[in-house]
Amino acid sequence: MGFFSRLKEGLARTRVNLVGLFSGGVIDEDFFEELEESLIAADIGFRPTTVILQRLRDTVKLKGLKTRDEVRLALRDEIERMLAPAAQPLKLDAAKPLVIMMAGVNGAGKTTTIGKLAKWLAARDKKVLLAAADTFRAAAREQLAVWGERNKIEVIAQNGGDPAAVVFDAVSAGRARGMDVVIADTAGRLPTQTNLMEELGRIRRSQAKAMEGAPHEVILVVDGTNGQNALAQVKTFDAYASLTGLIVTKLDGTAKGGVLVAITAERAASPLPIYFVGVGEQIDDLQPFDAHAFASALVGLDEREA
Repeated sequence: MGFFSRLKEGLARTRVNLVGLFSGGVIDEDFFEELEESLIAADIGFRPTTVILQRLRDTVKLKGLKTRDEVRLALRDEIERMLAPAAQPLKLDAAKPLVIMMAGVNGAGKTTTIGKLAKWLAARDKKVLLAAADTFRAAAREQLAVWGERNKIEVIAQNGGDPAAVVFDAVSAGRARGMDVVIADTAGRLPTQTNLMEELGRIRRSQAKAMEGAPHEVILVVDGTNGQNALAQVKTFDAYASLTGLIVTKLDGTAKGGVLVAITAERAASPLPIYFVGVGEQIDDLQPFDAHAFASALVGLDEREA
């Protein structure tokens, strides 16, 4: 399957609640009430749902929409409108090397995502260096080493030791070797673990010591199955690490994809870019976020309809 088909399949749990509404019938108040319940159930959140429905009502009146299929297209357009500010590309040439610090809660798929991102970068002829700064878990270092071998990318690691020292060494090595991108893995941590959250700030500062302006990107890997809990994660990690962007993983059929709308709406004035979304376990299942494709898949449109 192409990426759009996999994305659509991955959003199945969200779409089931929505698609049934567009199988026929009149556009009346009962329809809008059912649509409101479905959008909230899809983790879009109450406030964004209210905004979407108000705009949708206005569009129905202004354009004289008569069928639910027409409303579905209008709904796609409104969801895309909310997501569009977050659909920003990763600026690969902002620095040399571009230093990316990755963060996330335990189990979000952070290390796997780094491997996929490294593959994506290598396919664009970028020289990449990985830093295994999750010094607490041997499995994480080993996992990153495997991804490095697959992509023919060097991994800088230490057994135990200080994660801040690992990223300092990696950034220094990246500069000396003329690398294009340095990606630093960090240990998974819960937002409630204050000491570990504070450590993120220390790891960040160590990169700045190795290279002025680093890290240039601080990306939070968000598990798409976490629903509304993802909002709290984004807020807390941002407070400690000053996030610059997001990658949303595990949009593979168990996630409610509406949470991307909720995350974007939470910071409507200055939304965090959603750089990539992941829809599976394969190495090519991480792709740049496309607001139009995502909104189309969310409401159940086929690729030709999108």
